[in-house]
Amino acid sequence: MTAALSIGIAAAAGAEVGARVAAAADAAGLHALWVNDTPGHDALAVLAAAAGATERLVLATGVLPIDRRTPDDILADAEALPADRLVLGIGSGQLRTGAVARVTDAATALRAGTEARVVVGALGPRMRRTGAEASDGLLLSWLTPEIAADQARHAHELARTAHVALYVRTAADPDAIPALDEEAQRYAGYPAYAANFARLGVQAAETVIRPAALRDRIAAYRAAADEVVLRAITASGSLDEHLRFIDAVAEAVA
Repeated sequence: MTAALSIGIAAAAGAEVGARVAAAADAAGLHALWVNDTPGHDALAVLAAAAGATERLVLATGVLPIDRRTPDDILADAEALPADRLVLGIGSGQLRTGAVARVTDAATALRAGTEARVVVGALGPRMRRTGAEASDGLLLSWLTPEIAADQARHAHELARTAHVALYVRTAADPDAIPALDEEAQRYAGYPAYAANFARLGVQAAETVIRPAALRDRIAAYRAAADEVVLRAITASGSLDEHLRFIDAVAEAVA
């Protein structure tokens, strides 16, 4: 397969940057804009700005944590967004017990309340099964192409129509390499991610894309899933850096 290619940014970038990045991504022929939802920043607000700047681009959250955003809250905040272009990515957040059941219930409630697609951010096998069976698909992250291909294949065995998207932290500029390394080290220190890396037998640094390997690594990841989300890592997070990132990606896949 050759996966759809998308870009991911942080909600901390803000609505104005989100709108400009969305317009550039749309013009470059990218499939979607995914926005990380983080404490103090609202992915859906950034997507609302992106919606106003685009007509075709898919708008997605990666992911809304259900421990601090209920399905009713999400539905209310997403009401003004175009449902035909919207993907609501949800995850367990900081839940430590009953996470799979809570995410399953949230996915069911969201699918009943909106025409938007719903996907589940998943690390372990039980949550991946929930994503495949209880929602429209799943969002994977921090995987090598080989592991991603295996997990996508298993998801399709569980549900043939499950959409498997894959987040890949990516630096297109050598100046962004320190930020990319810092991001990998940070995630490697989170207990849930550390346990998953240990379970898979990989290091976080093996699951990213560096500037020197941009073309080949994008191609390898696009053979592994239905959609590859290049989570843009730049030196300072500026608009110009994000726009150059999109240009570099477009050149790499031309």
